[in-house]
Amino acid sequence: MRRTRLIIPAMAAALLGAAAWWLSRPVPVAVAVHEVGRGTVESSISNTRAGEVEACQRTRLSTIVGGRIDSLPVREGDRVEAGQVLMRLWNADLDARLAVNRAQLDTVTRRVNEACTLADNAEREAERQASLVRRGFVSASVEDKARTEARVRRALCDTARAEVVTAESQIAATLTDRQRTVLVAPFAGTIAKITGELGEYSTPSPPGVPTPPAIDLIDDSCLYVKAPMDEIDAPKIHAGQPVRISFEAIPGKVYDGAVKRVAPYITVVEKQARTVAVDVDFVRPEEAHGLLVGYSADVEIVLDVRNEVLRIPSAAIREGNRVLVLGRDGILAERIIKPGLANWEQTEVLDGLGAGERIVTSLEREGVKAGAPAVADAPAH
Repeated sequence: MRRTRLIIPAMAAALLGAAAWWLSRPVPVAVAVHEVGRGTVESSISNTRAGEVEACQRTRLSTIVGGRIDSLPVREGDRVEAGQVLMRLWNADLDARLAVNRAQLDTVTRRVNEACTLADNAEREAERQASLVRRGFVSASVEDKARTEARVRRALCDTARAEVVTAESQIAATLTDRQRTVLVAPFAGTIAKITGELGEYSTPSPPGVPTPPAIDLIDDSCLYVKAPMDEIDAPKIHAGQPVRISFEAIPGKVYDGAVKRVAPYITVVEKQARTVAVDVDFVRPEEAHGLLVGYSADVEIVLDVRNEVLRIPSAAIREGNRVLVLGRDGILAERIIKPGLANWEQTEVLDGLGAGERIVTSLEREGVKAGAPAVADAPAH
């Protein structure tokens, strides 16, 4: 009986001690974990400001001289062929001058026929007189007079022929002046914008004065993307690198591209970072059909790719390349890793972790530190 009375207090004390330990034990912190595995890691860079879709050929046409618009056979949105007339200024004065030039050419051509026929006759007469002199029928002075006459006639023939060349040059000059009043499509494309209407005065753009062009012509059959990249990244970029292209106007679709050209100079824009312009071609040009010139675009240039490497989320890495590992004992342990290729999402692990280990990704939670007991969050369904 006495022994039983001793056992009961001992058991009570043990239970109280166990309860105290249970109540005072550290409470494990719940953490989100990621299991280290293998996959692909890319190193890439993106444009600093929005790029835009450009046409391989685009010209802003203006007439060389000013004048009243007399003919405008095209409208905005029309497709035109190379050599097609797009705009013609009033040039009736040049048509009249051209008619005069052609009449002058006809006149001097007739004069050539007359003068050169007389020259041929005079030369034959000089030869006949020379034959008569040799036979003693006429004096030598008669031959001299005939040869002088022949030379004069030949000179008049040559002068008339020179006048033909002059008349032809005047026609060419007038035709050139007429071309100054006509806009012709240098390539096939689409009329993007027309400045001016029939009867209005079209003014050419003098140097240094930003006058709107008369016609903006775009060859939208060939498109590419021009994007500004930070000057720090310029040495990493070269022609042929793969590119991913996306457009705000076409969400969810990514186009494959390739670096075509890197500008040989740095662009300086006031109050903005210095950039280098990069031209990007579409790998499948047919996919670009339907895109509008001027669309804002984002490009991501892939610098390097490594497949089937150990990788972890980049957000799980602390300063000094440290990560927290949740061990099998439920305690968080700090580990220093050796990173390899990295981007904003994934980082290659060269040393310090093994496949299957669990690293903590919820570093912002209270109580997440090395040595703390932890439990992994239940996986989301």
